[in-house]
Amino acid sequence: MRAAAEHMAVTSEPIQSSEAEYEAPHLYGLLAEFDTPEQLVRATRRAYNAGYRALDAYAPFPVEGLSDALGFRPKAVPLIGLFGGMFGAVLGYGMQFYVHTISLPVDVGGRPLNSWPAFIPVTFEMGVLFSALSLLFGLLILNGHPEPYHPVFNVEAFERASRDRFFLCIEARDARFDAAATRQLLRDLDAREVSDVLE
Repeated sequence: MRAAAEHMAVTSEPIQSSEAEYEAPHLYGLLAEFDTPEQLVRATRRAYNAGYRALDAYAPFPVEGLSDALGFRPKAVPLIGLFGGMFGAVLGYGMQFYVHTISLPVDVGGRPLNSWPAFIPVTFEMGVLFSALSLLFGLLILNGHPEPYHPVFNVEAFERASRDRFFLCIEARDARFDAAATRQLLRDLDAREVSDVLE
């Protein structure tokens, strides 16, 4: 038994864990909390004017002027609606044209098979339907939904974003981001609290 114990002592190797090493969470950005929508818009404008571009704002209701302060210019949304509607209208007209002139031509009272005035209601409705569906799915994709997790959910105070608080997040990926300088800027903007957002 003693020999077995000595053999074990000699041949024992350090135990290696098969689990990945624990990595400390990375800083996603800084989150500033404000009491009023006016403070949020003013802070967002100043942060944008200071050169920050990777920023986002959160409010419990739509705030007038906030999207302009963020520098948001919706370019893709109208085009998605336009092209979706045009595709739907062409599809609706083409479907009727195919049925009435190629697939099942029926001569009714000597009228032409391609009687476009009769095709207008379906063409219009298909345009509206496809425009609405294009906007629905386009906005879901552009907004990154569904998004069951976002780093700001790690900040406990963010629970009030859907009730009575207003938040501005400046992300660490921004070219001008410096943790100390950005934190000081947010404090100078009369933020109630500035929190680290960890990934």
